[in-house]
Amino acid sequence: MLAATAISQSAADPLSGLVLRDAPKPEARPGWSLVRVVASSLNMHDLWTLRGVGHPPERLPIILGCDAAGYNENGDEVIVHPVLGDPEAGGGDVTLDPDRALLSERHDGAFAEYLAVPTGNLVPKPSWLSFDEAACLPVAWGTAYRMLFTQARITAGDRVLVQGAGGGVASAAIRLAAAAGAVVYATSRSEDKRAEALTWGARAALPTGGRLPERVDVVIETVGEATWAHSLKCLRPGGTVVIAGATSGAAPSADLNRIFYQQLRVMGSTGCTRSELVALLRMMEATGVRPVIDRTLPLEEIHKGFQLMIDGSLTGKLVVHPSASQQ
Repeated sequence: MLAATAISQSAADPLSGLVLRDAPKPEARPGWSLVRVVASSLNMHDLWTLRGVGHPPERLPIILGCDAAGYNENGDEVIVHPVLGDPEAGGGDVTLDPDRALLSERHDGAFAEYLAVPTGNLVPKPSWLSFDEAACLPVAWGTAYRMLFTQARITAGDRVLVQGAGGGVASAAIRLAAAAGAVVYATSRSEDKRAEALTWGARAALPTGGRLPERVDVVIETVGEATWAHSLKCLRPGGTVVIAGATSGAAPSADLNRIFYQQLRVMGSTGCTRSELVALLRMMEATGVRPVIDRTLPLEEIHKGFQLMIDGSLTGKLVVHPSASQQ
C-alpha cells in the first residue's frame, strides 16, 4: 500500500524527510482492528514530527497522519479516536495517562490505505457526516471541544476570544463556541481569514493584537508567544486562558504579576477523550455545525498540502484521500 512516511527530520526543510513509498499492509493483532482509510487530514503535529519537535529520531521511520475515517473489517463506517493509552492510568482520562501516545507517535498513522488501531479507539461514524468531515474531527475539533467545554466550561453568553483564526483548532473553536451561544471574537493577521471568521459565527474579527470591544471570560490560545501578552490583557479579572499549542514559540513572558493580581486561570489542554469525541458528534448533530474544509488532495499530493500549511495558506482543514478508488 502507498503511505506517506517520515524518514528523517529537519527544522529548516521538514518536507525533505517526507517520502511516499510502498509499505506493508498492517495486520490487526488481538484487541486491534484494521481500518480501510477513506479520508485523513493534515495537522500541525505531522509537521512538528518532520521538524523533530517532540518526536525522537529513533522512532523513525513512521507513517504520519493522526486523523482517520473509514471502514472496519465488518464494513462499518468508523472514526478513529487518535489517543492511544490507558484511561485508568490517567484517573479515567486517557489524555492524562503519562504514557499515552497520539497516533503516528509510536504507531503508524493514517496517511496510508490501511491502519491498525485498538478496537476501543473506534467510534461509529454517523450517517449524516461525510468521511471528509469525519476526518477533520478527532485532533482539531476534539481539541477545541475539550478546551471549550471540559476545561473552560463555557456557557451561553460567555465572551470568548479565539486567537489565530484560520487554523484547524481555531476554526473549530469559533464554530463550536458560537453554536453554544457564546459571543465570539477572533483575531488573525489575514484579512481574508478575519472575513471567514465572521461567516463562522464570530461577532467581530480583529487584526492580531487588536483592541477588543470588551474583556472576555475565556481565551482559546494555540498561537503562543506572538499572542500571549494580548491574550492575558484581554481577559476579565478571574478569566481563563486555555492553551493547546504554541506555533509561534513556547517561551513568552509569563506576566505573573497580571496573572496573580487579576486571579487569572491558565489551563493546558491536550487532545480529547473518546467520550468527548462522542459528545462532539452529538453537539454537531443537534446544532448542524460542520467542519471548515479548505480543500481535499490525493495522498500523492501530500507535499503540496504540507507546503500550504507551512505558508499559512489554509483556512480550516486540508483533507487527504489515501486512495481515489475509495471515494
